Amino acid sequence: MTTKNDEARAARLKAALRENLRRRKRQVRGRGEPAAGQEAAQEEGQAAAKDAAEPPDDRDPAPSDAPSS
Repeated sequence: MTTKNDEARAARLKAALRENLRRRKRQVRGRGEPAAGQEAAQEEGQAAAKDAAEPPDDRDPAPSDAPSS
């Protein structure tokens, strides 16, 4: 025996699953062609990660052993 609540729930679930499938298909299609803004942001993120991995060289140069004239 199904009630109105069960039917309404089934309709909501069906609509949610349909929308989820559409969203996933759009994501898959979008992976082939990254948008210009996304590509630039991705490159910036990679550059920032590289900079974070290398410590900055803010130290003064070591004094040389040679006497100054």
